[in-house]
Amino acid sequence: MKVLIVDDTIFYRKILQDVLETIPGVEVVGSAHNGKLAIDKVKRLKPDLLTLDVEMPQMNGLETLKVIQNEQLDVDALMVSSKTQKGSEITIQALALGAYDFISKPDIADPEENKRILKQELTNKLQILKQKKRLNALVHRTRSHGASDVLQDLKRDVSKSRSIYDTSTSINYKSVKRTEKSQIVAVGSSTGGPNALITLLSDMPENIGVPIVITQHMPPVFTASLAKTLDGKSKLSVKEAMDGEVLQPNTVYIAMGGQQMKIASGIGYQKMIRITDDPPENSCKPSVDYLFRSVSREYGSKVTGVILTGMGNDGKIGMSVMKSAGALTIAQNAETCVVYGMPKAVIDAGLADQILPIDKIKDEILKSI
Repeated sequence: MKVLIVDDTIFYRKILQDVLETIPGVEVVGSAHNGKLAIDKVKRLKPDLLTLDVEMPQMNGLETLKVIQNEQLDVDALMVSSKTQKGSEITIQALALGAYDFISKPDIADPEENKRILKQELTNKLQILKQKKRLNALVHRTRSHGASDVLQDLKRDVSKSRSIYDTSTSINYKSVKRTEKSQIVAVGSSTGGPNALITLLSDMPENIGVPIVITQHMPPVFTASLAKTLDGKSKLSVKEAMDGEVLQPNTVYIAMGGQQMKIASGIGYQKMIRITDDPPENSCKPSVDYLFRSVSREYGSKVTGVILTGMGNDGKIGMSVMKSAGALTIAQNAETCVVYGMPKAVIDAGLADQILPIDKIKDEILKSI
């Protein structure tokens, strides 16, 4: 994988290069200190990936992404962001403009520990991107030549992509008939989630009559910026959840980064948010499983559970609990996922009533509430 480093500081360009060059299969093909130079080098060097700083002179990260989008340049962008309010807000905007994902700059006092954390983050993101590119290539070949021509590739890569061409699990437009309505919608997402959530919420009517609770894998500060961005794009009220607040209809609650969120019963059996410092689950804090289990406990069968794009299997256990209670369960299909991990875990376990493209999920939610 060829990588172009884009950052306005020599110091951080050097750190990124040193770390990237220790990752097998990665070639650093160049660097640039602003977006304008980066675009020129993208056209000349043909990198697979940009590591893109958000704040730069002449052309910043957002402006660079707009050029990439407008000129349809074939390159992915991984944002490298500071853990500040401004940095997080710009990063969320960048994800909405098509950035593949982001990492936050480590800020621990020990430089070697910072490099270790950075290497771990970059390795994970590059591994996910390689899987994404492979799946996209398989999708393209299948559309062009038919599934039989890629059968051997699928067999060799069964753990990553075996369900993507199974028509019984890739798209299902039939509604599940239920005798009762859901009183809450619970959503879990990770890599690619911000854009999926924008698609899901942007056309929701303003009076759906129930609350929506969301766990999106993100660090502190970033979840508040995500809530702010979604609030500006949705007719519903979107906010970062606060401990102790009573759930209100027509409101979307985003789990706070670095904390766990669950639903509990308060005075008079009112349903309320609880933010806790409980340990991570599936190495995630907030965790989808943690939220889903609590929603199932409080609402039983009157739940619509949705699992969106993301790496790993967080949400599988929680979806199993929901399914056992009689809830409606929906998973995003492979072709519209940035990373087909979390939905795949749910689908392969037979836990999804509906397997749908992201732009069809809203309609099923509205039918269920």
